[in-house]
Amino acid sequence: MRHALATAFAQAKAVASIVLDDGTTLGQTRAVLTRDQLLEHCLALPGAWPDEPWEGDTVAKVGDKIFAFLGEGSVGVKAGRSRDEADEWLTRYPDDASVMAYIGRYGWNTLCVGGAVADDEILEAIDTSYADVVARLPKSKRPQG
Repeated sequence: MRHALATAFAQAKAVASIVLDDGTTLGQTRAVLTRDQLLEHCLALPGAWPDEPWEGDTVAKVGDKIFAFLGEGSVGVKAGRSRDEADEWLTRYPDDASVMAYIGRYGWNTLCVGGAVADDEILEAIDTSYADVVARLPKSKRPQG
């Protein structure tokens, strides 16, 4: 599954370019994760399953708990055990990380995809969110694996 994600990741490219006064174009190619790739990454985790609790809003759950909110160009994750810990993301990425409405006080942030936050950091944030949510599940509801 990781190999398939890596292949798709390599195929999804965004190009940012700068044109200098002399007409020279400087370009930088950077891979950008798509919503489908984010969902694929989430669902590769043990016991993860997709849900649509509100029309048009896809989330990834483990047990009966959400660990990722998947949006167009963003993902919402449990970014810290406390608001203070989650605020580290806001300090590092003030333009690409924000406190989630309603649940932000519990350490949930929205991370923008394709901005300053590297894609591998976004995938790691999803994995961390998943691990935090699994750790809070009753042992009987934790996935095997």
